Parts: sequence; structure tokens; C-alpha cells
Amino acid sequence: MEQNKINELESVVIRFTGDSGDGMQLTGTLFSNLSAILGNEISTFPDFPSEIRAPQGTLFGVSGFQVHLGSKKIYTPGDDADVMVAMNPAALKVNVKGVKKNGVIIFDTDSFEKKDLEKANYKTDNPFEELGLSDSVQLVPVALTALTRDSLKDFDLDSKSVVRSKNMFALGLVCWLFNRPIDQAIHFLTNKFNKKQDILSANLKVLTDGYNYGNNTHLSLSTFLINKSEDTPKGKYTSINGNKATAWGLIAAAKKSGLELFLGSYPITPASDIMHELAARKDMGVKVIQAEDEIAGITTAIGASFAGALAATTTSGPGLSLKTEAIGLTVMAEIPLVIVNVMRGGPSTGLPTKTEQTDLLQALYGRNGESPAVVMAASTPASCFHYAYMASKIALEHMTPVILLTDSFIGNGASLWKLPKLADMPEIKPNYVTADIEDFNVNTRDPETKVTYWAIPGTPGFEHRNGGLEKDYKSGNISSDAVNHQLMVDTRQAKIDYISHVIPDVKIEGNKDADLLVVGWGSTYGHLISAVNNINKNGGKIALAHFNYINPLPKNTAEVFKGFKHIVVCELNNGQFASFLRTKIPGEYLQYNKVQAQPFSTAELEDHFNSLLK
Repeated sequence: MEQNKINELESVVIRFTGDSGDGMQLTGTLFSNLSAILGNEISTFPDFPSEIRAPQGTLFGVSGFQVHLGSKKIYTPGDDADVMVAMNPAALKVNVKGVKKNGVIIFDTDSFEKKDLEKANYKTDNPFEELGLSDSVQLVPVALTALTRDSLKDFDLDSKSVVRSKNMFALGLVCWLFNRPIDQAIHFLTNKFNKKQDILSANLKVLTDGYNYGNNTHLSLSTFLINKSEDTPKGKYTSINGNKATAWGLIAAAKKSGLELFLGSYPITPASDIMHELAARKDMGVKVIQAEDEIAGITTAIGASFAGALAATTTSGPGLSLKTEAIGLTVMAEIPLVIVNVMRGGPSTGLPTKTEQTDLLQALYGRNGESPAVVMAASTPASCFHYAYMASKIALEHMTPVILLTDSFIGNGASLWKLPKLADMPEIKPNYVTADIEDFNVNTRDPETKVTYWAIPGTPGFEHRNGGLEKDYKSGNISSDAVNHQLMVDTRQAKIDYISHVIPDVKIEGNKDADLLVVGWGSTYGHLISAVNNINKNGGKIALAHFNYINPLPKNTAEVFKGFKHIVVCELNNGQFASFLRTKIPGEYLQYNKVQAQPFSTAELEDHFNSLLK
């Protein structure tokens, strides 16, 4: 038999797609982790329905996981897939537009019977011809279900459990196709199912048989290899998703500041995994309370902060709405608190498993009264660690609530992450009251930064009262005086404004001599920098200014904007950051907005930017 030719690729995009119960998220995660260990750059995009288990084989029950591997820097999960694994006709139909011309579709022939086609609303008995795929892609039929049954014929498993294992056959097959050794996949599965030996043995058998099936039958005359990235600085790396990175960033901040970490929270998609990760870290001294509702979650965190802990609460858009009054209390009481909002599609319950950037104005202004708080946003799954750490640092050093915005895209998505050393991370110095401060009261503050002092209850000589009523500027007592209230409103705002002096300047990436500046914030970074880089490589002139610190804005923002003739603000909402910029730095801002509960694609951004350049 002719040996397979190995084609070396700089990058490849692979999409696993099937029913919610087909294990596509696990399959994609294992393949991504395996690739990260082998030294590839990775970026992933899990995309799954809101239903816990939609009717099998239906269009609205399709779950997918896309991973982009590269030997060079990878910024996005990719637009379209080079290879797609489709477990059924519904998965094929939902994802067919996302496959590149001449791409490869591996499909389970056992799931393409007449009844399966009817469930997916096909009008003919030839789905590939109906979708116009006959000549545009390479179809690779594999009897995944039958082969899995045959693989497990000697196992004492019920039929449903056997069929559920076919995702491991697909994983083994794709590992063969991309020359991934399955040793590490076996290691991951062993860790995951070590308490369920029957399930573990079955998965390992099917995984190995899937790999051997590809190797022995030579489904194609070519396999593919993505070499280890040589651009990645030396160090220890792992694949990490944004929610886990956020949790670890909070833990690191607690260790660096010498404080106990307390999380008061309530489960909500897609933020719950942060709480799950922190709850598992009792060995790190983390305390977690799963409260009865969102309000109880944040108020327990406020109490923990008042008592001297690094306190945090996690939520998504609907939960942030419920936490509004308590955030206002934190502003008035001037105590540190980190509020993590993993944004999702809205309003109301909206699209719980999809992504948007539609909570920005809520984070900036969604409270009664003049209630300024710091607002930040992470831009990649890996950077969630850094910005959770920095949110904690700012909260503790400036005695303020900090709202950290991530979203479903980066919260569930994964990227390559270099493990940092705690010793190399910035110092965190909580603004404790000291013995040399005379006539202390709850409103005593640094004259330059306007930051109040943290007097932990029980500290002799620094007893005080705190609460949600306005305070006298000098004495700290309750006050309803009109002039004093104006002074306190201005002072609390000045405290937040001062933070612009301690956060980094916004950077210009791309061509600094361009006329057109692209502006983005948060999770859109990967797609924006990819589009900007591609246009510059092809002879265009374009620049990018991407924001992670939103309130206050970096102090050089106005200066940067003055250097460009045209500015286009791109965001996954109807223009919330653009509206905010107009209030802070008046000027003409073009907009490119998308509210489809999906991230941008690099191609659509390039098309729009090129039209502006013309």
C-alpha cells in the first residue's frame, strides 16, 4: 500500500460538529490541549446551543468546536474550516457555509439515513448535492457509529453508551490525519475518567481504534503536520480557557497581596466555570459561597471585602443588572471589589451560550446616582489571567469596585498561555491605614490620589462606621448638605480619573503613518489585529488602537486619535464604545457593528476596512 505523504502546513482550522450529546466540546478540547503541548499556537471557539439537550438530529441542537492551530502566532479561531467532522446531517447543514473551498468533510455515514435527513429539513435524499458540495469539497465517508460498535463489541456497555463514544473514534482519526501522537490524549482521558474505569477503558479503546483505522486504511494519500511554533518565547505553556484564566488571575492576586480570596457568587451561563474552578481551590485558601441569588452573592463579597479579604463576584449580563444596587453601595462605601461579567447575548435571558459586547454601557453607567467605577476588558482567553490580576491590583490600591468584562467567546474559548512566575508579577500594595495618619475617619484620603484608607475592622484606634449614605467630606459623618454632596461626587470621580496615570498608555499597532485608525476593545482584538496585519501585508496602510482599560481611558487616548484622519470603532454591539468615546473625546467616529451573537470574521473586517481605504 502506498505510504501517505506528509504535507507541512503553517496553520489549519478544524471544526468538530454534531449533536449536543455527541461530545464535540470534549473532543475539541482534547485535540486543542494535545496540540498546545506539542508546541502549536492555538485559538479555539466552542459554540453550543442554549438547550440542555435539544431533540437529537435537529438544527437547533447542533454543537460545535473550532480550533485554529499554527506554527506562527495565532490570533483567532479562524473564519472557515479546512477540515470539518460532521456527526449528522443537521451539523453539516448548520456549518456548511463555514468550510473552505476544497476543504475536507469527514462525516458519519451511519447518521445520514432518510430519517436523519428529514429531521434536518432536507428536501432531497442527497444532502451534499442539495448543499452544493459535490464539487467544492473533499468528502470522506466513515461509518463512525458502526466502527465504534465494532470496537466495543466485547465491552459490557449499553447501546447508548457505545454510540456516545464515537466522538473518540473521530478524535483518533483526526489525530492520525494531523500526525498528533495520541499518548497525551490518553493521559487527558485518564485524568478525566479515572473514577469511571469502564468508561475510561471504552474511550481509550475507541480512540486507539480510530487512530489505527486512519493509519491502516489511508483515507487520503496525504496527512498533515503543523510544526512547533518557533516564534513563541521559551517557557512553560499550556492551553487555557478564559474562565479558568480569570480564576487563576484572582488567586495570583490574592497570593501576591497576602490576602485571602473570597468569591460570593451565583451560577449563571457562561460565568459559572470561574466559580467551579475557585471552589476546587481550597488548597490555595480560596473561600467560595454559592449564594441563593445574585444579590446575596455580591453582598457577601462586600462583607468579605470590608473584613479585609480580596473579594470578587462573578456573573453575566442579567446578573450584573441584579448586582447594580450593591455596586453602588461599594462605590459609596469606597471599598475594593472585583466584579467579573462574562457577557452573553441579551437582553433579558437572551442567548445564554452566545457572545456579545452589549453590557458596556451597563458597566459604565448602570447604577443610580453619579456612581463611577473602573471598567476593564480582557482581549484573549490567556489575557483573562492578566486582567483579573490587574483588576484586583487596582481595586485594592485605589479602594474601588472594578468591573472586568470578558465574554462567552473568550470565556469558553482557549489559547496558548505561558505560565507566569508570581515573583515577576507587579506588586500589589493595598492602601492600608497606617499609624502616622492622624484624626482618621472613614473619609480620610490621600490628598493627591483621593484614595481612602483601608482600616480592617478590629484595628485599634481606627474604628469607624461605613455605609450607603452620603458622608461629610471632613468628618466622615452622615451628611445631606448640598454643597458637601457636590464635593463628594467630584471627589469620587477624581479618584477614578487619577487611575489613568497608573494604567498603561494605549498602543498603536500596524502602520503608524496610516490615515485610518481601527479602534476596538475587549475580545475583538484577535480578529481586528489579523485584519489589520493582512491589509498591511498586502500594501494597504492601516493602524489599530485596542482598549483594555475603558474607564478611565488611557491618558494618551486623545493624543493618539489626533494623529489619524479617520477612526472606525468596531464592536459587537450597536455602538456603545463609540458613544462613550464621543462623550470623552468629541470627534467624528465611523462605526462597524455586529450583533449576531457571534464574533467578527477576519474576512468581513478586511472587506470593510478596504472599502474605507478606497
